[in-house]
Amino acid sequence: MFARKTAPATGVSAPSSAAPSGLAGQVAELREKLGPVLANPFVGAGAAAVLFVSALGILVLVTADPKAGLPFVRMKLEDRVAEVNKMSGPGGFSVDGLKPDAFVDPNAPPVDGQAIVTLPQGGQMIGGQSATPGQPATAAGPASGTRYSTTPLPSAPMAGLTEPSPVGLLPVISKDGRAPYQAYARPFQPNGKPRVALVVGGLGLNASATKAAIERLPPEITLSFVAYSDGLQGWIDMARANGHEVLLEAPMEPLDAAANDPGPYALKANGSNADTVKRLEWILARCTGYFGVTNYLGGKFLTADAPVLAFEMALRQRGVAFVDDGAAARRTLPGLPRASADTVVDADLAAESIQKQLIALEQTASQRGQALGSAFAYPLTLEVANRWAAGLAARGYQLAPVSALTRR
Repeated sequence: MFARKTAPATGVSAPSSAAPSGLAGQVAELREKLGPVLANPFVGAGAAAVLFVSALGILVLVTADPKAGLPFVRMKLEDRVAEVNKMSGPGGFSVDGLKPDAFVDPNAPPVDGQAIVTLPQGGQMIGGQSATPGQPATAAGPASGTRYSTTPLPSAPMAGLTEPSPVGLLPVISKDGRAPYQAYARPFQPNGKPRVALVVGGLGLNASATKAAIERLPPEITLSFVAYSDGLQGWIDMARANGHEVLLEAPMEPLDAAANDPGPYALKANGSNADTVKRLEWILARCTGYFGVTNYLGGKFLTADAPVLAFEMALRQRGVAFVDDGAAARRTLPGLPRASADTVVDADLAAESIQKQLIALEQTASQRGQALGSAFAYPLTLEVANRWAAGLAARGYQLAPVSALTRR
């Protein structure tokens, strides 16, 4: 670096050998004046920082998302809806909430979904209802846009209806004679019309399907929960708070165990009486608040006389009902409060087929005075069953909980 010449002691600047003129002279003079300033290391660093910040600002302006801060939608699409949209039938109800566009393949699996709208301030809207930050969102109501007015069932366990065991609380008949199948059943007042009941099962494994069934279905529809579910007691408490009575699914050995694994605590067709009771007690101790047990699979177990007898006696001694999906319809289980489904309404997972099965239940109820259907918590099943139930009273039937159809 060249040092700048200093002035003589007299204060008069030393003349240059060749004084520049014009624009070149002005630049040289400006350089001469700014030299000491630019030579300062702090000033240089500051200038570099200003240059960096300016470049960063230009980059942000060029690459920024022009939609930042606006609401966004996260949509989950699953299972079936296209067939629901085109369905109407002789029962006087139809499913017509959504209109398929011209590009939807009518033979393709329909879809169902839930929109989650996240707002800039952090709130959410889920299924048309708002949720504030830090609070759980409320699931959307029935397809009709309404929510059922429910009276919560008493919390479980009720006093005197359980006893401790090495595997947990087990149901018992209380000292005053109350049985769990009576205490935990949904109250029912018959009105003289044919009664139709529906149990929706497979709940507890899929959170969204379970929550939808609890909150969207009429409280008269009985809900059935898988014994292996995590957080099982919480789901049952939620179901009872929404007015639903509850069944607990007991896994049983099927005919095709290699293709349908019933799990490690399934009741076995070749099991001893002691082994059957031991496995059943593990199942019963998984939660409280159910009025009865229903089968999960069981095509093979329910044909075995001795294990089924041990199963029936254990339930009877504990005051628990047994409701099956039709697999044990021919079984005589004396003294045990029970019911058998007349049909599985969604064995054929198509909207028109489900509708026909539900109408068939009405016809059975007209002939016998009551009818029971069994179903799985598919999104399509929930949609069709919900709309069917909404018009049931107008067609001359009474929707009843399953417990109202059980008999000894």
